[in-house]
Amino acid sequence: MKAQNQMQLFTTPDGAVSLEVTLNQDTVWLNQTQLIDLFGRDQSVISRHINNVFKEGEVDKQSNMQKMHIANSDKPVIYYSLDVIISVGYRVKSLRGTQFRIWAAQILKQHLLQGYTLNQQRFEENAQALEQAIELVRKAARSTELTLESGRGLVDIVSRYTQTFLWLQRYDEGLLDQPDGQPGGNLPAIDEAESSLAELKQNLMAKGQASSLFAEARGDGLSAILGNLDQTAFGEPAYPTIESKAAHLLYFVVKNHPFNDGNKRSGAFLFVDFLHRNGRLFDAKQQPVINDTGLAALTLLVAESDPKQKNILIKLIMNMLSPQA
Repeated sequence: MKAQNQMQLFTTPDGAVSLEVTLNQDTVWLNQTQLIDLFGRDQSVISRHINNVFKEGEVDKQSNMQKMHIANSDKPVIYYSLDVIISVGYRVKSLRGTQFRIWAAQILKQHLLQGYTLNQQRFEENAQALEQAIELVRKAARSTELTLESGRGLVDIVSRYTQTFLWLQRYDEGLLDQPDGQPGGNLPAIDEAESSLAELKQNLMAKGQASSLFAEARGDGLSAILGNLDQTAFGEPAYPTIESKAAHLLYFVVKNHPFNDGNKRSGAFLFVDFLHRNGRLFDAKQQPVINDTGLAALTLLVAESDPKQKNILIKLIMNMLSPQA
């Protein structure tokens, strides 16, 4: 883990547990010994739950488990992120886990506000400059001197995708906010998802665009993904909005490879199918929220992304799906 860690002290309301918590990479980290103290469970219980969290694909292992050197230790110690801590707390049904989650959320909010104030200011200045530049393009489009249809079409594309440019700038700056989103979102049952994929497979095979291995399940991977998306954490939905469910559905199917072949196409199909089931495939003007080219590019972006980019990538997808004013 990189240097420049920050430390915060967490103490339970009854004073029974006090932990020195590490802040790094915009999350909090605890080692296994601290998790044992926090949840009051045996080492074997905590270890089993951590292993299951990673094994079931609930949390990505690479980006949520880090090694860190600590005082009075010759060997690096493994630390786990807040996502892992919350998942373990949900499994052991710990009141202390709820207390820690609330405390961590407050600490991280303060940390982010303090750390990003200057960057946010710089972004807003850049965003204003970009919007002004796009407005000049719009004015040029209305000029009588621009008569070529192709020229007008190109300008129209640039103008319509202004918001996308701003999202990408926020992506680069690490300042992309997570939209509130629309609560709910009905996921397909596993048999419904498998039936839809089977129909897609039949159509693709008829066109010579897929083999018999397409969408062939590897164990119960898809069922586990759908189950994880429908779970609750501390009495609340783990993925509370249509946007968050859709974004994570695409990400998990593409990255976790639940099929022997065709994971990217299957992920894109299930993503679109989910939006259609929940009346979000088209916007208020009956235009698709994402076109064919955009869907292909987004799916490839997920496939090629580093697991450490998961959070910002999820936010990017959610912003693309969020209704715009």
